Amino acid sequence: MNNSTADKLTVGVVGGTGYTGGELCRLLLGHPAVEVILPTSREPRPFAHTHPNLRGSGLEFRPVERLEEQADELDVVFFCTPSGEAMNRVGHFLDHGVRVVDLSADFRFRDVDRYQRVYGREHAAAHLLPEAVYGVTELNRDRVRDARLIANPGCYAITAILALTPLLNGGFVDLTSPLSIHATNGTTGAGTTPKKAIMHAEVAESMLAYSLEGHRHGPELEAFLANAIQGPPVRVDINTAHGNFARGIHLQANAGLRQRLDRDQLLETFTAAYGPGHEGEHFVLVNDVPKQGGVNEKEYDVYPSLGHVVGSNFCHLGVDVDRARGIAKVVAVTDNLVKGAAGSAIQNMNVMFGLDETLGLRTYAL
Repeated sequence: MNNSTADKLTVGVVGGTGYTGGELCRLLLGHPAVEVILPTSREPRPFAHTHPNLRGSGLEFRPVERLEEQADELDVVFFCTPSGEAMNRVGHFLDHGVRVVDLSADFRFRDVDRYQRVYGREHAAAHLLPEAVYGVTELNRDRVRDARLIANPGCYAITAILALTPLLNGGFVDLTSPLSIHATNGTTGAGTTPKKAIMHAEVAESMLAYSLEGHRHGPELEAFLANAIQGPPVRVDINTAHGNFARGIHLQANAGLRQRLDRDQLLETFTAAYGPGHEGEHFVLVNDVPKQGGVNEKEYDVYPSLGHVVGSNFCHLGVDVDRARGIAKVVAVTDNLVKGAAGSAIQNMNVMFGLDETLGLRTYAL
């Protein structure tokens, strides 16, 4: 089929058994421009047994080899596979004129040596790295439109990029010190492989730090941000944890300032970057609730709440300044399975096929 623009799309989902693959299928089922959805699984199993929330959808798994045989029928393929798998299969679909959105990390680095340092393996399709477009739609829209291969960002990465880019583009940040990021993800971010540490009995009423030696999304962030501002190297200190909730990312980024700023000036910067409310970027909303209280009063509504984005493709942002210490602080919240994965992937698909960017993604939070 291979439409450059389309009214009805035939879509493959490689790796349809995980949380991201299931969420992608759920969103695609409600997409008015998607006619056929073909998810894959390594093992023969009923689709509804794996994703009982989608019982009655009519979807059935097939082996990825069968999907490869159907390549000429496809318009786009999403890869929801562990890192290291997409690189071995993407070329086949591209050779058949199928556009690809990879939700793994296989094509997020243009530099093959950097990929190999971060993931500890050789890249099987290094020749494709230069053409892969990093899929932060709001910041790379023009390149996404013409791409045949999209590298969808990691969930922490896209949340942090949307939080930090206005600060960096404004030239406000002192880059002699690392950007400090503290982020908590839901347990779906750990995947479906059983692990005792993320069982409900273990993580309930608790939090679980991980990858403090240097999370793999740190180099991803550094590569994108340095390229975006076309300035000096950007260093990121990212600290991550799982919280006792299933889905969502609550991220706080702190950056030392080169000049004195107050909260109102930061709000102006972020509003200029993303627009005021529905008149700007549809999926990136800046919390501009004014402060009313005195010093150190707990005004919870001036910052975004994680519960206000769960189930949606939105990123809510809030800002403040510790003026005594010259530190800008940005709070960003997203749903790790939607804006952090399946939703942003569909947003990229929409742009690639000339569709309304919000199509299939207009649902607000739960």
